[in-house]
Amino acid sequence: MGTIWPVLLFGLLLGMKHATEPDHVIAVSTIASRTKKLSLSSLAGMFWGIGHTLTLLVVGMVMIAFERQIPEQIASYLEMGVGIMIVILGIASFRSTMRLDHHHQGDIHHLHVKSTLIGIVHGLAGSAGMVLLTMTTVKGTWMALAFILIFGLGTVIGMMLFTTFLGIPFVWMKAKQQVMNQWIVKTVSLISIAYGVYYMYHIAAEI
Repeated sequence: MGTIWPVLLFGLLLGMKHATEPDHVIAVSTIASRTKKLSLSSLAGMFWGIGHTLTLLVVGMVMIAFERQIPEQIASYLEMGVGIMIVILGIASFRSTMRLDHHHQGDIHHLHVKSTLIGIVHGLAGSAGMVLLTMTTVKGTWMALAFILIFGLGTVIGMMLFTTFLGIPFVWMKAKQQVMNQWIVKTVSLISIAYGVYYMYHIAAEI
């Protein structure tokens, strides 16, 4: 039992680090930067982590139970899907700045769904690596379950912290200067589009 806790702590810290990978941060930034309240920005990160964890848990445990790994080509196509999603999110975020009042009630109501879906897509793309990491780190089905759950908790904490800090300047600027805020949202959107294109090119080169 003494060896379990260091492994779980490792999973927690690794999950927090995993949450701040560039493709994760950029995708969630397109949503968090458009929120009007700091609490909503934090929730965007939390629901991303929930979607990410649920996908890793379901796919990971199925693959581990059957002692299988996701083929590299399928993993590459899933990663390509992440790139496409990042571009779409960037375009949607940029278009939102063209409307006079882009923070309508519908955006708030769908914040949780959008963030969860982004997390699910990232979880699918990362499931191959998660299966390999779990199988090489722990032994046994229950330990694998615990490791993935703790890893997922780390991603929730890590992304919540990131989106909270990200939301502070955006919330402050919304109260001070709307025009400046829109330019920054546009910048975030363009970065998202550019990174998504680069991400797809990088994955395509490896297929």
